[in-house]
Amino acid sequence: MLRVDSSKACKVVYSLCKHEYLGYLIEPHVVQLNPQGDFSFTYQRIFTHTAEEFKACLSDIDYKLIKILDDIEQDSLIKKYYKKLIRPTEFFTKVFDDKFYENVRPKIEKKLAEALELLKVKNELYVMDKDGWPVERKIELAGEPASILFHFRRNETETRYFPTIKYQNLRIEFMFKEAQIISNKPAWLLLNDVLYFFDQDIEGKKLQPFLNKRYIAIPKTTEATYFEKFVAPLIEKHHVYAEGFEIRTEQFEATPVIKILYVDGGLSQIQLYFKYGEYTFPVENAHKVTVRLEKTADNYIFHRIKRSADWEKKQFNLLLSLGLKKTSSLFSNLEVVSAEENPSYAAINWVNEHIEILQASGFEIEQATGQKKFVFGASKIDLQVKEENDWFDIHAVVWFGKYQIPFLSLKQHILHKKREFLLPDGEVAIIPDKWFTQYGSLFSLAEAGKSLKLKKHHIGLINDLAEDSLANVTLERKLQRLSDFEDIADTQMPANFKGSLRDYQKAGYNWFSFLREYNFGGCLADDMGLGKTIQTLAMLQKVKEDDQAQGLRTSSLIIMPTSLIYNWLTEAKKFTPKLKILAHTGSNRNKDVANFANYDIIITTYGVTRVDVDELKNFYFNYIILDESQNIKNPASKSFKAVRSLKSKHRLILSGTPVENSVSDLWSQLTFLNPGLLGTQAFFFEEYVQAIEKKKDEEKARKLQSIIKPFVLRRTKEQVAAELPPKTEQVIYCDMSEDQAAYYEKTKSAYRNDLLQSMDDGTFAQKQVQLLQGLTALRQLANHPVMIDGEYLSDSGKFENVIHTLDNVLKGGHKVLVFSQFVKHLDIFKKHFETENISFAYLDGATRNRGEIVAEFQQNIDLKVFLISIKAGGVGLNLTQADYVFILDPWWNPAVEQQAIDRTHRIGQDKKVFIYKFIAKDTVEEKILALQNRKKSLANSLITTEESFFKSLSKDDIREILN
Repeated sequence: MLRVDSSKACKVVYSLCKHEYLGYLIEPHVVQLNPQGDFSFTYQRIFTHTAEEFKACLSDIDYKLIKILDDIEQDSLIKKYYKKLIRPTEFFTKVFDDKFYENVRPKIEKKLAEALELLKVKNELYVMDKDGWPVERKIELAGEPASILFHFRRNETETRYFPTIKYQNLRIEFMFKEAQIISNKPAWLLLNDVLYFFDQDIEGKKLQPFLNKRYIAIPKTTEATYFEKFVAPLIEKHHVYAEGFEIRTEQFEATPVIKILYVDGGLSQIQLYFKYGEYTFPVENAHKVTVRLEKTADNYIFHRIKRSADWEKKQFNLLLSLGLKKTSSLFSNLEVVSAEENPSYAAINWVNEHIEILQASGFEIEQATGQKKFVFGASKIDLQVKEENDWFDIHAVVWFGKYQIPFLSLKQHILHKKREFLLPDGEVAIIPDKWFTQYGSLFSLAEAGKSLKLKKHHIGLINDLAEDSLANVTLERKLQRLSDFEDIADTQMPANFKGSLRDYQKAGYNWFSFLREYNFGGCLADDMGLGKTIQTLAMLQKVKEDDQAQGLRTSSLIIMPTSLIYNWLTEAKKFTPKLKILAHTGSNRNKDVANFANYDIIITTYGVTRVDVDELKNFYFNYIILDESQNIKNPASKSFKAVRSLKSKHRLILSGTPVENSVSDLWSQLTFLNPGLLGTQAFFFEEYVQAIEKKKDEEKARKLQSIIKPFVLRRTKEQVAAELPPKTEQVIYCDMSEDQAAYYEKTKSAYRNDLLQSMDDGTFAQKQVQLLQGLTALRQLANHPVMIDGEYLSDSGKFENVIHTLDNVLKGGHKVLVFSQFVKHLDIFKKHFETENISFAYLDGATRNRGEIVAEFQQNIDLKVFLISIKAGGVGLNLTQADYVFILDPWWNPAVEQQAIDRTHRIGQDKKVFIYKFIAKDTVEEKILALQNRKKSLANSLITTEESFFKSLSKDDIREILN
């Protein structure tokens, strides 16, 4: 075969050819033109990869056509659908079969349809001759679709059936005319060199029998099946003319229907279907026309029901938008997308929740027969809350659709999470899932009886109902304020309070008065360092002055960990010196509680309370206040049982960390404050602890928050930062443990006797080194006896105190610098942190990579503690990420201590800094503190060394230290 010369005249043509195995195809060819401009016998098949050579005679449409027809060329089809490498001749003789043809032919026809659409524009289609010449005859493509009418003529014996074709309103003869079906779907018919297509989605195989046949005859015996299986679907899609039976076209207003398929213990579903008159159609076959066949005696009536496919789709989409989803592509049933715990009720709940929209959109609601009869209708509650003196009365009515039920009759159902409520007429109402969350607490916490009563301290629950618009609530204006602490009336400060309160502390003090007025217990949960003690002392001073004005005297009890006794006494002496305070501690305490009446405040410890509970519960206190109230977080503990049995008019608790490990910590503390507020322990555990901690139920967490919110006042350091000075220093006094105190006394006596004697006999000057050694030993014992005696196995008061304070600070998410001048002291903490898996940074004189350690502490948000020896960390470090500084032992030289504080309190620090100095009470440390204050001027005027500071001590100073 000669090749086409692209430099001479040539033309692209498209040839219809019949492949021996694959059926009709179209192939693109380029044909050389002779000098007269006619087709020569020189031609070649053209492909996308060879097209570039002939670009002069190709248009954009040609490129598209060539690409489409490349895909149905035999080599390309074999490669795509057979995958293995094989020559076409071998493929067609050995591999090709009907199955391959049936799979691939529809894909070929899809491509042919694309190509013929473009060829309508191009109009360059020819028939290929038997020898492969691509341009035997030109084919015209019909300019518009042809239409088909199917005729049925039924008589006594048979029904004859045939189609007629009309083109441009003229009937065209196609039978016995050598017509060819080029493509089945969509149908293309080649007749007298014209290629016809059709106005309806007709398949070529419906015409195929009639190319060489006048009609098909259906005998009477098989007509019933034939009419149902063949004629009815034909009438749905095509134009049909009938004699001998009737075709009726009918139109109706449609109604959408949803049917509930309830599955007990399984997944209930919803079916959507449409009613057109007496006909019903499921959602999935949204035809424009559906045919139903009716046979009466010997007559057939085909009912053509016109459907509104777009409208049906709209109804279906409405259901999807309201939260339904299709179960699978095969079935039309719908399921509810919901977090509903019980899937068998989800469908019913969904209908009841959306009933108003569904009814407004014209939906009918049905139930599958033979099931429980459920109520369909909106479920709502009308709640009226009335405020009485010490409680709230709740009047409520429930509506299930048209049925009205007293709310109280649902109590057992809601408490036991029973969903089905049987109505008097036998219908079943399903209690909505969310009611169990919304009203479970209401029923559990209400007083038992014929009506629903809630104690006044359940104001949070009432506010919650009002906020959720679940209830119509009328409250006294003043009581409403409790929910947000706003507008709480200002209370005058007591006359004998020394000092002043910051604004947020004054707000806390006002809040205490408010609680007192309503007889509510409250928890002051301010961050550590914000002055819970001062706010409480101011309140107690005010109570004393109010009592005096009425000629009364009342006594209040404050219970705390042993380590805080001294701090309370010190703060009270400073701010409220007029309060008469008894420390009910020590083994020699007076157990006669009648003596309490002589004091304003009795201070004691949790330990003493446990031991003296039988005496203490005989005294009626004005206030019982628990400091560090997380000490009673375990309801099974003796401490909780002891404090709960004490009697008082008012109750307060103080804690920077009321929730230490679990939400369950709250129960005992708030039950002490306001008995009954959180229900029984079992109820609280199941309803809140489990839901919040195990199931991460945010709705329950919000609910709990609203119940406790009126009684917990918490301000973080960040919230009140504007009111705080740049740094706040506080001395924390620590009692030594019994073993530690004994060890300390024994050591001190030995040194003192020796040194005091040397002062008398004049050998004191030679004893300087010994003095320094003695004082150092005492300072170490004040910290922890392990520092000088590795065999010591008992505890240290200061160590316990530091760990306790550190826990509180770390729970608030803060960073802490911990300074000591003794590396041995830091080691004790190091071991503790390693045992407890607390990550920390460490720096002493031997540390080499200081820069890296500092950078890591500054940048790593999970690294909260930095242990530093004063010698190594006093200068040159920038640790502005820390906002707490712990000074574990006092230094002779206050300037050195100041340098340590300056590690964090320097340029770049945007947080307020809290400094805690831990001082062991009744030890050399307390004396050093007093000396420091006396010699501040010396330290400020000269930057002294430790040594020179020590040398400045007189004999009297030393006598004072060792006394």
